[in-house]
Formats: sequence, structure tokens, C-alpha cells
Amino acid sequence: MSIENEVPVTTSATSHKDAAAAIIDEIRGLKGRIPHFVIPESAAVRQRLARAASLPPEFVDLAAMATRNNEDLARGGNSGPGDTEDLNRYADAYGPLADELEAMALFVRHSVRTAKNQAGSNALMTYAMAQRLAKRPETASLAPHVADMRRALASPRRKTKPKQPPVPANPGTSPAPAPPPKQ
Repeated sequence: MSIENEVPVTTSATSHKDAAAAIIDEIRGLKGRIPHFVIPESAAVRQRLARAASLPPEFVDLAAMATRNNEDLARGGNSGPGDTEDLNRYADAYGPLADELEAMALFVRHSVRTAKNQAGSNALMTYAMAQRLAKRPETASLAPHVADMRRALASPRRKTKPKQPPVPANPGTSPAPAPPPKQ
């Protein structure tokens, strides 16, 4: 009696999900490595930050220099020129990272769309071939599959709300009758 090591069989769907989940975990792990990483508490925060965040760098540098040269400005709660310069260096360094991540997201979305396109194209070719073969006596058993595929193609992808009848301007009254046709 021989004992064989069994290798578990995984489907590509499972392996794709596992691979994607592992990459998502790696991306989430990056959050801890990025200093000053902040998750916005609402959608309005981005708009609230935009005005001061989009000031010209020359203005920010001039304000930092004025703070360095004048003690009265430093007392107003200003973090000081050293902190301002550090924040500018941070923004300069991590801005390209954000650009790269956005580009990567676009490329991943494009890759997903390309895969869906290829799968859809293959399905359409199969449907066209099945339609032709279903007309032959020796492959007539394909007819129910063709009918199922036809129904799936014809079914709406999104459910639409049923149209409501128009509400009259004055509730409780009926629309005016149409005038009789002229003879």
C-alpha cells in the first residue's frame, strides 16, 4: 500500500481572491509607514483644507522667514519656521507617492476592465457559435443554452423605478377632458 501526498487543488478564482487580499493587506500596512498619515473624518474636510493647502510655496516660505525674523509672530501659536519647512519637505516627498498610488489604481481598474472585456468577448463568441450550431440537427441540444444566453443578454442590468402617473396641479381634481375633434 503506497501513501501519496495529496496536493490541494485550488481554483483560479480562489487564488486570485487570495492574491488580491494579500496585496490589499500590504497596501493597508503602508499606512503605518507614512508619517503624518491622516484619514479624513468627513467628505467636507478635503474642501475645508484646500484653500490653505493650495497657497503658493513662495508665500509659505516668506511667512516662515518672517516668523524666524520676528519673535512676535512666533508667539501667535505658529509652529515655527523649522516645522513649516519640515511640513513642506514632507509634502514635496509624499506628493509623488500619492500620484503613483492614484496611477496604480487607474492601471488596476484598466486591468480589471480588460479582463472583463476579454471574458465578455469570449462569451459573445461562444454565443454566436452556439446560435449557429443549435440550428444543426446533430447539435440541436444547444438550443436551450442559446435561449438562456439570449434571456441573460436581454435582461436589464439595472432595475428602473416604475413610472408614476403625473400628479394633477390641483390635488383632488381630474384632468380637463380633451376637446371634441373638429369636423
